Amino acid sequence: MVFVLRSLSREARERVERLELQFGPYGVDHFGVSKRHLAQFFTTLGMFYRHYLRVTREGMQHIPPRGRVMLIGNHSGGVALDGAMVLASLFFDREPPRLAQGMAEKFINKTPFMSSWACRTGQLTGLPEHAEQLLAAERALLVFPEGARGTAKLRKQGDSLVEFGTGFMRLAMKMRTPIVPFAFVGGGDAIPTVANLYRVGKWLGVPYLPVTPYILPIPLPVKVGLFYGAPMHFEGTGNEDDAQVQGMVEGVKEKIRALIHLGREVIT
Repeated sequence: MVFVLRSLSREARERVERLELQFGPYGVDHFGVSKRHLAQFFTTLGMFYRHYLRVTREGMQHIPPRGRVMLIGNHSGGVALDGAMVLASLFFDREPPRLAQGMAEKFINKTPFMSSWACRTGQLTGLPEHAEQLLAAERALLVFPEGARGTAKLRKQGDSLVEFGTGFMRLAMKMRTPIVPFAFVGGGDAIPTVANLYRVGKWLGVPYLPVTPYILPIPLPVKVGLFYGAPMHFEGTGNEDDAQVQGMVEGVKEKIRALIHLGREVIT
């Protein structure tokens, strides 16, 4: 275990050095992302990605090696396990390595330690201006249009899709950004949620508290998969009428649904 951690730590530091980001003399970029925090974060994340969960990856070639892109996928698994695996896949299995930056739930910004850690690892509060700034800086933006409704799915609903918001599509058109759809499969098996405690979550300052058969929402060492599709391009200004935008959103949703079906066949 010690040898594995040391090896992952060396690899994480080496890959952080190869990220095509403009870090200042103190190892921090203008968004507050820290090289030191990234190395620590991906060392830990690499343990789950490489040695705990059995992660199948397909379609990595669809992720552009550089330039602005939006990664749009399904949410599942009680907590943001899917987002963590997307970050790990771009960092460890893409050349050159890329940092995916997500739009974190607003409650994270209200939690002192989590707020600073999220910022230092590139995960910014989910505000439209943050998303636009990241894309203008040619970053990879990770968005889950289902929001907290997605992670709140129970185990039997794990591979289903709930309503998508339309903000991501308007943003993609406004910023002239390709969308890479993806499916995360197996989240409901990794964290088999049987109930969500909304009142307890509100008391703790989070949307809900997921409950598993073994009480705590700790991932099980099961087989999960990430399946990326070909980039999708949409023309427009982002100010189109709701019906037109909703039609485009449904097109992305259908692609993700097809990737979920493909992924389920692969990992089962």
